[in-house]
Amino acid sequence: MLALAGCTQALAGGLRPLEDAEMSNVTGGDGISFAAHIVLNDPSLVGAVADSRLSLGFNGDGQNRYLVIKNLRGSIDMWAVSLGVQQRSDGGGDTITIGLPGYVRYSNFGFESLSVQTDPLAPVTGNLGSLNINGNVSLQGQVRLWSH
Repeated sequence: MLALAGCTQALAGGLRPLEDAEMSNVTGGDGISFAAHIVLNDPSLVGAVADSRLSLGFNGDGQNRYLVIKNLRGSIDMWAVSLGVQQRSDGGGDTITIGLPGYVRYSNFGFESLSVQTDPLAPVTGNLGSLNINGNVSLQGQVRLWSH
């Protein structure tokens, strides 16, 4: 195994500094790709919270109101989200490129209730609905960001 590693290093050559002219001819891949497994408020875990809330506050007409999402939970699996840099096709610089995930799976992802309240800690009395998603999504494409 060591002999094989030595052969590949000899074929590839050692590290050496490159002049600017040589560097402009170098091509290669860059960027990162990652996968994620996200679990929120899994009720099967020891010590799981039975009444969790996510509150978003707003002030309108001099009164504070809160959008309260009760028991946000579920899991999301994402494969192959990428982040990289590409040269713009018009030659005007580089873009940051975010590659959309090729596959996303939702398992019991959602919330128990959604309400608008004046006190985010008060018991949830209203219910504007609930959400539960189970399914798969396949995406393709990129989001490109640049500045002027």
